[in-house]
Amino acid sequence: MDMLLSGIGMLMHFDVLLALLIGSIGGVIIGAIPGVGPAVAIAILLPATFALPPLVGLVMLLGIYGSSMFGGALPAILINTPGTAVNALTTYDGHPMTQRGEALRALGLAYGASFVSGILSILALILLSPVLAKIAPMFGSKEIFLAALLGLVLVVIAHRGQTLAAGMLAGLGVFLGTVGLEPLKYTQRFTFGQEWLASGFDLIVIVLGLFALSQAFLLFSEPESAPETPPIKGSMGRAMLRIFKYKRLAVSGSGFGVLMGMIPGVGEFTAQFLSYTYAQKTSKTPEDFGKGSPEGLVASESANNAVPAAAMIPLLALGIPGEALTAMMLSVFYVHNVIPGPQLFQGQIDFVYALYAAMIILNVIVVLFMLVSSNLLLRIIRIPTRFLGVMILTLSFVGVYSLRNSVVDCAIAAAFGWFGLILKRQNLPAVPIVLGLVLGGIMETKFRPAMNRVSVFADFFERPIAAFLGFAILCLIVGHFASLYREQRNRQPNPDHDMHDSFQR
Repeated sequence: MDMLLSGIGMLMHFDVLLALLIGSIGGVIIGAIPGVGPAVAIAILLPATFALPPLVGLVMLLGIYGSSMFGGALPAILINTPGTAVNALTTYDGHPMTQRGEALRALGLAYGASFVSGILSILALILLSPVLAKIAPMFGSKEIFLAALLGLVLVVIAHRGQTLAAGMLAGLGVFLGTVGLEPLKYTQRFTFGQEWLASGFDLIVIVLGLFALSQAFLLFSEPESAPETPPIKGSMGRAMLRIFKYKRLAVSGSGFGVLMGMIPGVGEFTAQFLSYTYAQKTSKTPEDFGKGSPEGLVASESANNAVPAAAMIPLLALGIPGEALTAMMLSVFYVHNVIPGPQLFQGQIDFVYALYAAMIILNVIVVLFMLVSSNLLLRIIRIPTRFLGVMILTLSFVGVYSLRNSVVDCAIAAAFGWFGLILKRQNLPAVPIVLGLVLGGIMETKFRPAMNRVSVFADFFERPIAAFLGFAILCLIVGHFASLYREQRNRQPNPDHDMHDSFQR
């Protein structure tokens, strides 16, 4: 109880509350502007947070991460353009409701579902993180290596239909982490005598290039647009209360979001798909889904907003990020010498409680802001895309240069920006590169001490947790190839069936 009060006391400082307010409202605004998104905003702000106290920097980033999807629902529902990528499913039922003249109802249900799922996922974080933290001391070097490897495998498998590309990009991320001085004997690797490669590729430089600069280049390369949006009339508070009519779907969607958020590399899209499918199968009117069903809207919005808090569970308890945004936050922890894992719960539990309280407060701030500002946000949506591109480009280069006052870093970020643009054009994911870079570093630092106590291959799996993780990795790989084989067999033509069709014709 004393630690809880201490954590709340840490949060009650003016700078922390101001950072939380800026992050929460800024996240809504960023989420409402198509073409920006939380990854771009966090990447731009990341260098600035290194100079701030750890709690101030983290609550600002958490505010953006947790609130962006609230704002992303606004353009998805009103103009059929998702503010963030994960709001794409919201357009299926949200925009048809707007076309029927039910824009206020659709927005109220989306905000209500987001708030309910946000609070439920934070409660899951509070309950499950300490449990994982108690188990975490059983994790030695072998177990952490296998847990990071499991995360990498999940990241690759989660990109259904792009597994090979995701695997290659994750491998590229792992390789980028090996460039420069190796951590044990400080010998140079893959530098080819170039001094500018000796310090390796900085995570923040790569993140800013892949997410922020690539988005700026994409905005420059597309025709300029500034969409018109209809005004909202009526009581938003009354519209949000209608969520209680669909409380079963809000709770089930939150459950899917929590489960998928805890698994590295899975995230919002899988949670939404499962929640939406469940809602459709249990609905009395499944034919309305995709045509303006309130149930489909609640299912998708509740699932995606439950993921951010759930993704913090493996990050805080094990120090293993589940996706790109938590990987960025992990760098803030490391810069301030705050190491996620069991030691965080043992030595700095008040800091953890402060993060919990901050996440609850940010949901309250966002809901209050959405109650009064939906029409104001409509004006922000109309910002021309070229102007957005210039803003993102300028802020990104300022952020990169401020890291080490290095023009070389700016050139590296620009190169990754062009590479990120190519990935966007080819509809390939950039997330595996970031997670490969982060998880690859964890795997390397843990693999060497683990091998000191291994004489034969079986020794690596002699402890129960290591054996379980190894078995899980094997099952995932075998299961994935089995599913690919079944899909291939189903696609093969049936000669007898083709002959019968020819005879009939």
